[in-house]
Amino acid sequence: MRVLVVEPERRPEMREIDDSLKAMQEIVGGLIQSIYLGDSVALVCNDEGKVINLPMNRGLRDKDGQIYDIVSGTFFLCGAPADSDHFTSLTPEQIERYYERFYTPEMFWRMDGHIVCLPLEVD
Repeated sequence: MRVLVVEPERRPEMREIDDSLKAMQEIVGGLIQSIYLGDSVALVCNDEGKVINLPMNRGLRDKDGQIYDIVSGTFFLCGAPADSDHFTSLTPEQIERYYERFYTPEMFWRMDGHIVCLPLEVD
């Protein structure tokens, strides 16, 4: 299965993985949680990422660009067809779209009761 893996402080990377629960859990480092992003794409992350204090990775934004959640720990994006109960490979178009969306690593700070997000420059 062709997925896009997004690690904290790194650019996304396309990988081929087995279509197995074990392979998915190895990437995220534990139990998996799926967040459906629309256009038949799922973001799969560690279900306990925030509870076990995994590093904050990327902000999820609404249509106005405002952060509504932050994903902690490594996650991956895969296909999630509406008519299937299994994940699938991303299409080339989905890879391109989400590579661009999550291209820039982010850093987060709490300041005056708010979360501040800044892009992180990496090589």
